[in-house]
Amino acid sequence: MARAKGKIPPGMRITRVPVVVKDLKKTMENYHRVMGWGPWSVYEHRPPVFHHTEVRGKPVKYTMLGAEVHCDPIDFEILQPLEGPSIYKEFLKEKGEGLHHVSVVNPAEDVHRALAGFKKAGIEVLMSGRLEGIEFYYMATDPVLKMVAETVSGHAISLKPSYTYP
Repeated sequence: MARAKGKIPPGMRITRVPVVVKDLKKTMENYHRVMGWGPWSVYEHRPPVFHHTEVRGKPVKYTMLGAEVHCDPIDFEILQPLEGPSIYKEFLKEKGEGLHHVSVVNPAEDVHRALAGFKKAGIEVLMSGRLEGIEFYYMATDPVLKMVAETVSGHAISLKPSYTYP
């Protein structure tokens, strides 16, 4: 069923689809070569810009590399865990590299209202943190929705990258 041009469907929208990998640079190069995607904005997510990190409600320190590219109308992201425990490392150990989660937002709601909606559905936070002023939450939606969902208060692609590729 086609939707009317320009009409935004109700509910949460997919904004980004991320993969978790062991080698961000190699994976980014492969996506550029095979899919033609670029330029990539590459970020080093480390303190002090990356802070207030938690896994399953417990404060932990973890770091990662991230690369994002805009693939109209959504973004695609590559994540490589570095130091510390994270759901990314758990995923790599249990399943290997691959699609990890879907980032969703409801433009009419703020992130805290979205969190309240997830909580009302019995869905808890798996991992969270702050990237400058952006809040992000990975939700344990597996039992209900059969995936991990991330809801965010902003978007890293609006930040200054460490570098771009190519």
